Amino acid sequence: MPRARTIVLAAGVALLARRAMRRRISRSPLWPMPALENPVSGTRASRAPSSLRLLVTGRTTPADGVVELHLEALDTADLPAWTPGAHVDLVLPSGLIRQYSLCGDPADRSTYTVATRLIEDGRGGSREVHEQLHEGAEVEVRGPRNRFPLTEAPSYLFVAGGIGITPVLPMLRAAEAAGADWKLLYGGRSRATMPYIEEIEKLAAPERVTIVAEDESGLPDVAAALADAAEDTAVYCCGPDPLMAAVTEALPAGRTLHLERFTPGAPSGAAGAFEVELRRTGRTVTVPADGTVLAAVRTEVPGVSYSCEQGFCGTCQQRVLEGEIDHRDELLTDSERDDSMLICVSRAYGDRLVLDL
Repeated sequence: MPRARTIVLAAGVALLARRAMRRRISRSPLWPMPALENPVSGTRASRAPSSLRLLVTGRTTPADGVVELHLEALDTADLPAWTPGAHVDLVLPSGLIRQYSLCGDPADRSTYTVATRLIEDGRGGSREVHEQLHEGAEVEVRGPRNRFPLTEAPSYLFVAGGIGITPVLPMLRAAEAAGADWKLLYGGRSRATMPYIEEIEKLAAPERVTIVAEDESGLPDVAAALADAAEDTAVYCCGPDPLMAAVTEALPAGRTLHLERFTPGAPSGAAGAFEVELRRTGRTVTVPADGTVLAAVRTEVPGVSYSCEQGFCGTCQQRVLEGEIDHRDELLTDSERDDSMLICVSRAYGDRLVLDL
């Protein structure tokens, strides 16, 4: 066996042994939750700057096409704390950055657990996780941060589709441990493709959980679930865009809606062409209606940093000197939006921006 591989495997075995000795997982109720920002109000959680090298110490398949990874520190230090709804950025071997919700136990500071579905026609991130992140592999992890926090409410309705169950699962555990009033509507293509069904069915009484497999009974009845919810119910939804659109459209008056997206939301402004002046470079580029600022800038500054191209990772953040920004990202805080933008997705209100580039 090559020496490098022997070292990595030995490190993994040693870490697993330490993990077994030091595991001290608290099962105390996680309620009431600490005061957290509410994304519906317009405030956003700040990005966490921490970056760690973690080791893949476990890998399972909780459903067809889904891989679950257990990530631990290379030493015995506790991992940064997190709350239900949080996610981390994985910096993949190719340099791609992808966001994955933490779906383990927040009380377990020794391990982060993430799960991802293989997207056959995706942009490569999920395939890289499935094909390259095996036990013994090291991966850079940034965060955690939480833009989908579980806030206190009289009752909850959780709506999840497929892999969208991952940020919801810790919320279910917390709500159940606290004795909160909650229900779950969980849909997917088939039961075989829906992760964590067995745990969810054991977690609570059957009347709390409705599981709808499309190959058995069609699409979940979102409107009926929302109609049955009390007026002061907080609704949490994560899943494919059509599911979130259905929930948004059917939401009755008085309900509070929290959404977690894995792809950028709908544009907030016009998509016409505009100009971007690169102040330090001394050049001006045109951003077409069907193009991005990032693509236009790279014609003059090919070395500009970027990664996810979806407004999630923050790698392409640039300072804006002049012009009004049409923010379309899912990351920046309100204060950061005053004078910066993610050039992979955000655009201009008007016909001109000036970047400090």
